Amino acid sequence: MTFLIGHLLRNIREFVNRVHLYFNKFTFRGFVMIPYGRQEISEEDIAEVVETLKSDFLTQGPKVPLFEKVVSDYCGSKYGIAANSATSALHIACLALDLKEGDRLWTSPNSFVASANCALYCGANVDFVDIDPLTYNLSTEALEKKLIQAKQDNKLPKIVVPVHFAGQSCDMQKIHSLAKEYGFKIIEDASHSIGGSYMKNKIGMCEFSDITVFSFHPVKIITTAEGGMATTNDSGLFERMQLFRTHGVTRDPKLMTKKTEGDWYYQQVDLGFNYRMTELQAALGISQMRRVDEFINKRHILKNRYDELLSGLPVIKPFQSNNVTSALHLYPIQIDTNNTKVSRDKVFNSLKKGGIGVNVHYIPIHTQPYYQEMGFENGDFPASETYYNNAISLPLFSHLRFEEQDKVVNILSKAFK
Repeated sequence: MTFLIGHLLRNIREFVNRVHLYFNKFTFRGFVMIPYGRQEISEEDIAEVVETLKSDFLTQGPKVPLFEKVVSDYCGSKYGIAANSATSALHIACLALDLKEGDRLWTSPNSFVASANCALYCGANVDFVDIDPLTYNLSTEALEKKLIQAKQDNKLPKIVVPVHFAGQSCDMQKIHSLAKEYGFKIIEDASHSIGGSYMKNKIGMCEFSDITVFSFHPVKIITTAEGGMATTNDSGLFERMQLFRTHGVTRDPKLMTKKTEGDWYYQQVDLGFNYRMTELQAALGISQMRRVDEFINKRHILKNRYDELLSGLPVIKPFQSNNVTSALHLYPIQIDTNNTKVSRDKVFNSLKKGGIGVNVHYIPIHTQPYYQEMGFENGDFPASETYYNNAISLPLFSHLRFEEQDKVVNILSKAFK
């Protein structure tokens, strides 16, 4: 048995090392690439997963509830609901808030499509609110203006999903005040933001929202490979999300329609889904959460260094609000078209050819073909489109080395020449 466990551990370590090599030094046209983001896996992370592999539970065991408690305690919320992805968490959040056919959900066009798709899964309608050109987050000024018109047209949203782009919180206090005035619910899409703060409280505390959703994809702050989490302070929403996560099936006597017939008995009381997180994912997440503040601190060092290194180049550096501590999932720059004739596309391609795995976040959701078939058009949300046309996300992850960062800036500088 000892031999088999040792052999398994060696295989896992070898696999992790290969994953590290693939993400950190994969090739593109013969160059070694520096990716825009990637996970950091430690020996402690591996040991935590191996211990779970040797346990009696690979799914539906004690690790998932423990991970939920670790995250909710860290954020300062009462409840956490783990899921197999942030997309799944957004879906069950919408279901818990009773979003249905004929209802409306508003979100930011500057996000991944999941922020809007969660409404379509429920049969609801989607609309967008343009971004603030400074923060790249949902504009509260545009939101208020749109709400005034929607009230006149009797088309108010049931849910608004502010997206904390790149790890920086939206102006949640203002959005919350608008929610009280216009009667909508709030789901914070904090997929980029575990470890960040707003007004000195951790994002996920849900002080100004009904539900907050995190992502634990490998390029995010911490990872569970794939996985997500919803936090809330509402016991009713907590119970409903738990139900929708697991087929709509329950063993809770107070949710059943008749008396239980025994310990084996369960009932399906709603139509749910299989959105469960595994024990292995939760074990990795528990271990990663021990270093979340360390990850954030390292990202801030790198962000400040980028700010200095990029001075003098024709780029617009990301803005940081005074009352926000960003989790810094991304470091998005814009090409300053007032000070250079070099296009975003040329800069992007130069970086790629130089071995820098840059990306663009995001293609505005309303410009996607699927959404344009619904009637959205280019030009509907100009601030989002202007940002997209000039945006590049530079590499940023906790173990990015200074010499790698220097290489990024050096090749970026050459691109403008």
